Amino acid sequence: MSDAHLAPIRTWLAAPLAHDVSEALGRLRRAPDVQYVAVMPDVHLSADVCIGVVVATSQLIYPQAVGGDIGCGMLAVGLDIDSAALDNPRVAGQVLTEIGRAVPSRRRNRRATIAQPEELARDTLSHTGLESVRRNEGALEFATLGSGNHFIEIQADENGRLWLMVHSGSRVLGQVIRDHHLARAQPATNGLRVLEADSDAGAEYLHDASYARRYADASRRAMAEEVGRVLVTTLEANLLWETVITTDHNHVSLEHHGGRDLWVHRKGAMRARLGESGVLPGSMGSLSYHVEGRGHEGALCSSAHGAGRALSRAAARGKVTDRELRRQMKEVWYDYRLADQLRDEAPSAYKDIQAVLRAQRELVKVTRTLRPVLNYKGV
Repeated sequence: MSDAHLAPIRTWLAAPLAHDVSEALGRLRRAPDVQYVAVMPDVHLSADVCIGVVVATSQLIYPQAVGGDIGCGMLAVGLDIDSAALDNPRVAGQVLTEIGRAVPSRRRNRRATIAQPEELARDTLSHTGLESVRRNEGALEFATLGSGNHFIEIQADENGRLWLMVHSGSRVLGQVIRDHHLARAQPATNGLRVLEADSDAGAEYLHDASYARRYADASRRAMAEEVGRVLVTTLEANLLWETVITTDHNHVSLEHHGGRDLWVHRKGAMRARLGESGVLPGSMGSLSYHVEGRGHEGALCSSAHGAGRALSRAAARGKVTDRELRRQMKEVWYDYRLADQLRDEAPSAYKDIQAVLRAQRELVKVTRTLRPVLNYKGV
């Protein structure tokens, strides 16, 4: 296919594109009904569609351009206490232990489940198989953190005030929704599959994906509430819910851009409309930021969702020893006993978050800078 058939693309890059990422973007631009592609500075290779990419279509829905962790995102909320509260190693260790008990990476005991909001419990998914997962695994995994790059972190802002940040998604529910609807989708090109937005199948995917997005948001809020209870008993600290910022970075929505309605798919990219608040995490050993969108139409009003991986998990495990992880995390409390299992999440496995910010200064402005104080990851 000639270049005349390539969808327009805009890039905001922190480093030159890797060859395999460039090839993947080229395949995406040739896909049916792709009208426009915006590439964020945290872009990196992933199955089917790269992470850190925004795709606009006029009538086709690409579930692979959303991914399996539908609704994955961030929640940030301030505390009424400053960072000196975590200077004591014994206190920090107690907080880590109690967070691990309150928010497991995975829950297996149905009697320990946390109630979901009534509006989620009332809703249903489009297929009996999905409904079974929603009622069973979905109930068990609600308000659980998961593993990988998901985390709960306590951070300090420029004034020393503590903030809570939670990163998690829709867990198994999003994955089964993606897989169910991909099986019903039509082949497009280069392994991609599509659904007509105005078809029954398309409407069902959009409904189920919206549910997963709401489930993920409610799950993050429930985890924050559980952590809040821990902080009351360990630090006598309270969450200040009037400060909350929430955003997600794996979704599809109908939006108005360039004078027309488009289906905007974001995979590892958050919406950043003019004045819209967002959360931009670094790694578990580097700075994070609260940001405000500039509403840049060339980026489809989008932003990077974080630092983005610089090394694959396998490469990071090959390069980062337990001792090196300790060095990179020297000023952050974490569970040292899990060091071997966390090597692929080392700060050096991620891009420089400040380089990401410089690359997208047209897209967002920083409103708050935060350093990590205590980091909890599920394994």
